[in-house]
Amino acid sequence: MQSGPTPRVAAAYIAAMLLTVLMAGCKEKQQAPAAPGPPDVEVTDVTQRNVPVYHEWVAQLNGRTNAQITPRVQGYLLVQNYRNGFFVKKGQLLYEIDPHAFEVAITQAKAQVAVAVANLSNADNNVARDRPLAAQSAIPQKQLDTDIATQAANQAELDSAKAQLAQAQLNLAWTKVYSPIDGIAGLSTAQIGNLVGTTTVMTTVSQVNPIWAYFNISESDYLTEAQTIYRLISGKRVASPVLEFIQANGETFPRKGRVVLINREVATQTGTIQVVAEFPNADAVLRPGGFGRVRFQTGMNEGALLVPQAAVIEVQSMYQVAVVEPGNKAAFRIVKVGDRVGTDWIITEGLKPGDKVIVQGFMKVREGTPVNPKPFVAVAEHD
Repeated sequence: MQSGPTPRVAAAYIAAMLLTVLMAGCKEKQQAPAAPGPPDVEVTDVTQRNVPVYHEWVAQLNGRTNAQITPRVQGYLLVQNYRNGFFVKKGQLLYEIDPHAFEVAITQAKAQVAVAVANLSNADNNVARDRPLAAQSAIPQKQLDTDIATQAANQAELDSAKAQLAQAQLNLAWTKVYSPIDGIAGLSTAQIGNLVGTTTVMTTVSQVNPIWAYFNISESDYLTEAQTIYRLISGKRVASPVLEFIQANGETFPRKGRVVLINREVATQTGTIQVVAEFPNADAVLRPGGFGRVRFQTGMNEGALLVPQAAVIEVQSMYQVAVVEPGNKAAFRIVKVGDRVGTDWIITEGLKPGDKVIVQGFMKVREGTPVNPKPFVAVAEHD
């Protein structure tokens, strides 16, 4: 007969069983997740300052003078003497056309002049010899008349030969094509070896300093300033408005411009009149064909309220912003917007100075949602 476990073994067994149950209970028990805190949002204060009011128009740039370079004679292009897209000076050699045919023409013209000189000399001698003979009735008067007519004809032939020689010399000189203005020379459309002539536009040289900006104003805008414009085009001294040019990248061109030309008519199809502004452009930053906006200041919006454009939400042609109210709770307000000023937007209704608007994170909140506001830091723009 076997004996049962001793009391000590039984106690150890029971303790092990209890430990196993306790460990299993700990594994099954899950730790409750911590409640999420309010979302972080970046806020900035509504600012108030005086903002200039501008009137602006879309403009296109063009050279004050755009000289199309066309040869005056026909021939084969031998040399291009400038670099495409580089500055050239007035009188700088741009192209050379094969001169050999024109050199031959000069030699021929000189020979014709020599023949005409010889014929005229012979006619002069005949007149000098026959004039006293005719006076003595030694020869018929008709013979002297014929000598004088021949002399006049030979003189005319000599004049014609000299004119042809001058034309041949001009043609030879025109085989060298020079720039008529200072400016930037464009890409050459004529290649070495091409046959070029008086209808060939080989390149264009544009005067870009100053450069002109063309824009169109409405007829009502024109009528508002009609008296000032009349004095301007009459040659009277008028204080022309100081114009600014906003480049395609949104940056303001540093040099100011002035109105230099107003077209003679209102376009019947658009009801606008063309105006030209002139801007100094010594560094050739502005180029013909470029687009931008011309503007001038018409007044001052005093005490305007501004917020970053990123804070304004557009929903179905309505604008709203999210603000942080006392107690750090979000609220949405419908606003009316005005002009854009740089990266900011003028708010004409719906906000007051000192309101805190949410610039980043408003997509994470709803009306009355608690938030954790942090200062908004604008990202610096790089050139």
